[in-house]
Amino acid sequence: MAGKRNGLGKGLDSLIPNKTVKEESASQQKVSKEKQEKNVGSGEILVKINEVEPNREQPRKEFDEDSLMELADSIRQFGILQPLLVQKKKDYYEIIAGERRWRAAKLAGIKDVPIIVKNYTDQEIVEISLIENIQRENLNPIEEAMAYKRLLEEFDLKQDEVAERVSKSRTAVTNSMRLLKLSERVQQMIVDDMISTGHARALLALDDEEQQYILANKIFDEKLSVRETEKLVKALKNPKKEVKVQKQEHMFVYNNLEEHLKNIIGTKVSVNPKANGKGKIEIEYYSEEELERIYDLIMSIQSK
Repeated sequence: MAGKRNGLGKGLDSLIPNKTVKEESASQQKVSKEKQEKNVGSGEILVKINEVEPNREQPRKEFDEDSLMELADSIRQFGILQPLLVQKKKDYYEIIAGERRWRAAKLAGIKDVPIIVKNYTDQEIVEISLIENIQRENLNPIEEAMAYKRLLEEFDLKQDEVAERVSKSRTAVTNSMRLLKLSERVQQMIVDDMISTGHARALLALDDEEQQYILANKIFDEKLSVRETEKLVKALKNPKKEVKVQKQEHMFVYNNLEEHLKNIIGTKVSVNPKANGKGKIEIEYYSEEELERIYDLIMSIQSK
C-alpha cells in the first residue's frame, strides 16, 4: 500500500491539463459517441453533461450556492477552463475531480463538458478527490477529517502515509482527525462556520459532550477568542480545591440558618463562622421597642 502512487500529493497539474475549453461549434458537436469513445486515453473529449455523474464517495458534501453561481457566470462567459477528470462506468462517466465545475456548468445551462478519462483504483480516486479539494481549500474541516479517516480505515494506511499523499505534515493530519472526537452537534457548528478549528481544538480538552456544546454556543454568542476559550476550558477542567468547595457548602448552610433565624426573630440575623469552628451570631434591631420585643422573645424561649 505504502508504495502506490506517491506522486499524487505533488498536485493535479500532471493529471488535468490547464487549458481553456469553450463550446464547440454545432458541426463539431455532431461527432458520434462511438468516435468520441475512440479518443479515450488520447486526451480530452467532449460529452453530454447528462452522461456525467458525481461520485457518491466524494469527500466534499457541502457546496456554497453563491460561489457556484459565480462560477456558472464565469463558465457562461469563458467556458470551462479545466476538463473534468472521470472514470468510465457502464453507461455513464463518474467524476473523480471537478464536481464543482460540473455543478456550475449545469447551472450555466452548458450541454457538453470536456472530460479526461482515466482508470484508477478506489483508493487512488479517494486520494485524487481529497487532494483536489485540499489544494483548492474546498473542504470544510470535518469533511477533510472524514476523508483522512477513510484513507486510514478503508485502505489500511498509516497516518504518515496519508500525510505524504496529501502533502501535509503528520501533525496536521492528526489534528484534523481529532476534530471527529467532538460531539456531532459541535462538529456541525464547525461545518456551519459558527466556531473555528482553533476553538474546536480547545473544546477537545472537555470529555463531557454537553459541556462541549454549551461552551461552543457561548463562543458563538459572545464571540470569544481562542485564548478566552482556552481559559474557560482550563477553569472547567481545574475546579477550585476541595477545601474551597467545602467552604462554599458551609456558607450555603449558614445562609439557610440566617434565613431561618430571621423568620423566627423577625429581624436581620448574621452568622459569622471562623476557621476554628467558633463564630458569632449578630441580631440587628432598629429601635428600643424592637430590642424589647427581641428580648421578650428570647426570654419566652428560655422559659419553655
